[in-house]
Amino acid sequence: MTQAANLAAPALHESHLSAVTPEKEVRMVDDALLFAQAALVVESGSPTAIADAAEEARAKKHAFEMNKLSKRLHREVGQAITDFNMIEDGDKVMVCMSGGKDSYGMLDILMNLQKRAPIQFEIIAVNLDQKQPGFPEHVLPEYLTKVGVPFRIEEQDTYSVVKKVIPEGKTTCSLCSRLRRGILYRVATEVGATKIALGHHRDDILQTMFMNMFFGSTLKGMPPKLVTDNGEHVVIRPMAYCREKDLATYAEHRAFPIIPCNLCGSQEGLQRQQMREMINEWDKKFPGRVDNMFTALSNIVPSHLMDRKLYPFETIKATGTPVKGGDIAFDEDEGCGDPSDGLPAETKVSLSTISIRKAT
Repeated sequence: MTQAANLAAPALHESHLSAVTPEKEVRMVDDALLFAQAALVVESGSPTAIADAAEEARAKKHAFEMNKLSKRLHREVGQAITDFNMIEDGDKVMVCMSGGKDSYGMLDILMNLQKRAPIQFEIIAVNLDQKQPGFPEHVLPEYLTKVGVPFRIEEQDTYSVVKKVIPEGKTTCSLCSRLRRGILYRVATEVGATKIALGHHRDDILQTMFMNMFFGSTLKGMPPKLVTDNGEHVVIRPMAYCREKDLATYAEHRAFPIIPCNLCGSQEGLQRQQMREMINEWDKKFPGRVDNMFTALSNIVPSHLMDRKLYPFETIKATGTPVKGGDIAFDEDEGCGDPSDGLPAETKVSLSTISIRKAT
């Protein structure tokens, strides 16, 4: 096991502290509180006492749910770090802070893992103040000082550049992203960071995959770890396994001082927003579909796609020897699918059981 692999251990260990399942524990807590409320009704008959008991029950249930959510997010981040060897002993991780829920959550979880990890690594938070009108520049410095993490605020007026170059009404994301990326890479070099951590989550990765398919004619997503084009930096996405809705709930619970983006995030009709709405709709209508799509990103079969750079289609020949994963790979998943759940139906009939008569 690598040194980074041990990062997941503390979070994973917590989930095995009790043999009682989380769902059963929730029911046990609810039942106990209901009995307590019933006892108050019998003993006192006081509406105030009953209301207080009900409020206490809600508070305890909320605390339990938030504790469970926190453990899940910490476990998922630890697992991503493990799977892709994102953080190693002696690393200096530059956590990019935008002021949004995702970057706050990433910093919070990484700081917690840092305290319990069996390896030593540093964290420095970096925010790029792009001089957007009305940007509350005091919020992040005050928060970062409060939580006690080293930080740097880089002030660069990219807002004026973007507004000058991009015509009114056009999407500013592309230019803004390139400018921001270049500045952050420079800052990473200046602060001596060995890893650059970005706050992209599972939903971002899926949205990017569909954007590339629909608008870029490429089958690629957002890798959890990559080396920058100039070869100088390693970028990591520790929250690659985390759901956006979980991070939103966590941010609300932790009361992070969220700073909205008024430059690009609020523009109407963005392609990413279309992808977000599509995926969210699937998640509501067909539970499990989004999970399957995300898992598929880790189960690539180049021989069953069409990229000649990844598989030598031009040179393959029949050898008379069975090939694992050949055309029979589709026999069990080419069913029409059950429209009620949106998932592929399995073909239960084996070809060996079918009597095929020769045509006359």
